Amino acid sequence: MAFKRYGEPLLTRTIRDFTMERDDDRTRALEKAFGHARQHLEGERTRPVGATATGAELRRRLGHLLTDAGIPAARVIDDLARDVEGGLLGSTGGRFFGWVIGGTLPAALGADWLTSAWDQNAAIHACSPAEAVIEEIAGEWLKDLLGLPAEASFAFVTGTQAAHLTCLGAARHSLLRRLGWDVEEQGMPGAPRIRVLTSSERHGSVERALRLLGFGTAAIEHLPCGEDGCLPPETLARALATGGDVPAIVVLQAGDLNIGAFDPFAALIPIARKHGAWVHVDGAFGLWAAASPSHRHLTAGAALADSWTCDGHKWLNTPFDCGYAFVRDREAHRGSFSHRTSYAPAAGDARDQIDWNPEWSRRGRAVPTYAAIRELGRQGIAGLVERSCAHARELVTRIGALPGAEGAWAPAINQGLLRFQDERAGATDEDHDRRTDTVIQGIVATGEAFFGGTTWRGRRCMRVSVCNWQTGRDDIERAVEAARQALDATRPPS
Repeated sequence: MAFKRYGEPLLTRTIRDFTMERDDDRTRALEKAFGHARQHLEGERTRPVGATATGAELRRRLGHLLTDAGIPAARVIDDLARDVEGGLLGSTGGRFFGWVIGGTLPAALGADWLTSAWDQNAAIHACSPAEAVIEEIAGEWLKDLLGLPAEASFAFVTGTQAAHLTCLGAARHSLLRRLGWDVEEQGMPGAPRIRVLTSSERHGSVERALRLLGFGTAAIEHLPCGEDGCLPPETLARALATGGDVPAIVVLQAGDLNIGAFDPFAALIPIARKHGAWVHVDGAFGLWAAASPSHRHLTAGAALADSWTCDGHKWLNTPFDCGYAFVRDREAHRGSFSHRTSYAPAAGDARDQIDWNPEWSRRGRAVPTYAAIRELGRQGIAGLVERSCAHARELVTRIGALPGAEGAWAPAINQGLLRFQDERAGATDEDHDRRTDTVIQGIVATGEAFFGGTTWRGRRCMRVSVCNWQTGRDDIERAVEAARQALDATRPPS
């Protein structure tokens, strides 16, 4: 016999009350989250760009006791928004120039919220048919925008680190297969040797991917770049000629980390082809130059390669995390990651995303990419690239003209370098390094702009990186003035 309360079965009422309470709790939490998110975004123009809270402060605020009983969701959101205050960088705004971090386009942000609300496992088509189709479409759009071969396969991964792992995994599969070695079955112990040739300016994520794939850092041969930061064709030709019959992977750059240099693909890739090498292009942000009529020439010949990496959370201004891997040899790509036999097709016309990337459980990170591309279109993406490059040139030119400053590298795209001189008589390079770091800290301390430091060719420099869709005239003026103030504050007394 069912217990009753007010003439209604108690169990029925309890379930209904719980459902209503759950729905109300979720709604209140979402409303709180929206309010805090809106407040955060609206405060970009006035809030300091750098973090202002210390690690100790953040640990004290966030280190709540683990309670036995739960806390209402809305309160959790309120507490979280309050406790992180001062511990977030203003990387979503237009005055963040420290690293290659874009903001988030409105459509991409909204799509990312929807992706979380939908909460699909975008691993296989059956788990989320809509997100699988979105990934198919967005992948084709990206190949078109980046000037890559239509036949190439693709994967949506966390970023270029995972994209390197994906592409170089395909390279490993292909090269060892030529030698009769099934690396997926037999592993790397005892496998034939593979050489990996990179430029001296390669990004550290390449090395990490090679370590994870079992190559080891001993497999890497660092080839010296020229003064322009590019790998000379004759250097690559000599290195490949010394390798005998050992298969090789050649890693080239489309926009290096410090100066945005592009290797001469049209000259280098035919040389690599002659020796049967697999060519991989690190295009984390620079490959987006292909989407700009004004800068497309920098990527000439890149489409001749075998694999490419790029990020959406950089120049496309999607939320973290979102990276892309592209591989010309679809069989090598799928063969290195599919949990099924590489020749077994998926049921019907479905594309199972798990066959193309290292993850199983994964969010639908193609959704914000799809939304961003639709919001901007071809012209909007081209305009974003071209504005960013123009802003970078202006920042380097104007800050470099201030007393005590000098432009160390003028941007070819959106990356440039500045250095600040110690103006005392007899100052050494070490003194100039110290003032450079001090001025960078001074700029960040103003709260008006954020730049990062780097060591380039043995000298400390301030790196200028621009890729945010919101950066405008006022942001440039405020950043230049912050640099002026920091230089004045560090100038020795006359």
